[in-house]
Amino acid sequence: MSIMVARTDLPFMMHTIPHLVKMCDFPFVERVLFVDTAPLSGEKVNRPGVGSMAQLREYCDRLLTSGIVDKVVDMDYSPAYRDRIYRKHFGAPISSTHNYKGYPILGSIFSIEEVQGDYMLHFDSDMLLHQEPGYNWILEGIKLLKTHPEVMAVRPLTGPPSPDGSLHQSVPYDRDPDGFYRFKFFSSRAFLINRKRFDSLLPLPVMWRSYKNTILNGLPTSVKTSLNCLTGKGLLDSWELMVSKRLEETSYIRAVLESPKAWTIHPKERGPEFIEVLPKIIEKIEEGWYPESQIGHYDLLFEDWLEELENDETSLLKNWDAGWQMSLIPSLPATIW
Repeated sequence: MSIMVARTDLPFMMHTIPHLVKMCDFPFVERVLFVDTAPLSGEKVNRPGVGSMAQLREYCDRLLTSGIVDKVVDMDYSPAYRDRIYRKHFGAPISSTHNYKGYPILGSIFSIEEVQGDYMLHFDSDMLLHQEPGYNWILEGIKLLKTHPEVMAVRPLTGPPSPDGSLHQSVPYDRDPDGFYRFKFFSSRAFLINRKRFDSLLPLPVMWRSYKNTILNGLPTSVKTSLNCLTGKGLLDSWELMVSKRLEETSYIRAVLESPKAWTIHPKERGPEFIEVLPKIIEKIEEGWYPESQIGHYDLLFEDWLEELENDETSLLKNWDAGWQMSLIPSLPATIW
């Protein structure tokens, strides 16, 4: 099991990581935290709640000593490692280690390369997961990888199950009669892979964001990559888009399990109000509860959750208040009744 953490994750990681490990309920060879020690870049710089590396180290140590994870590993940003691993995964050296948003591309690859076992499960540290007792989506995912050689990656249902099995997705998908949805689009937030099979997907196409200079935009990708190595200029696109493009070029697909017994939600919120109610949201998700509006939706509909949680608290308060008032009524002799 691989989970990547950075200073941007400090506000929520001590809630989400124990939750993910608990919900997976799987005898992993090892549960590893991969620590991004690089300076923040892109949109990550302005994320709320960014702390220090010392705080991140402290949180990682607490997760390690409490037995939530088995190992904490710093991502290797040495030039030699970067050159070797990029040549394997992209067929060329690249100077950039993160994409234009500040998401670790080298770190994503590092977390695949530096784990044990034939199968590897990755979760971003902000993900939320529900899994019913007695069911294990990881076992189902491994079974699917063994029986369907065209499946490159597997994940649980995206959002709570809908009655008709539909998914609120912006990319096309097909429903397979074997109990899963077939996608040509990869997601880096949660995936289970066979590492050897993933190697057969390589090399991935390198993708660069558009330059302001239109002449540079017209250059071949290989030239843009060479310029990046020489000058350090250029913004890498997302790793998941590069994997997705490679899936489109091959017969491989990404599978989303159809079973309603396990599903994931991705919170986009990061503000203080979200962090305050996060433990309650996790509690509800672990119970299998969610607002009706969340059905079939992958991204957390925070305002709807907030409204439901506030109504829930109000209801509990009313019940408590009524019970308290009843307790103040003196007991009367039975003869009066």
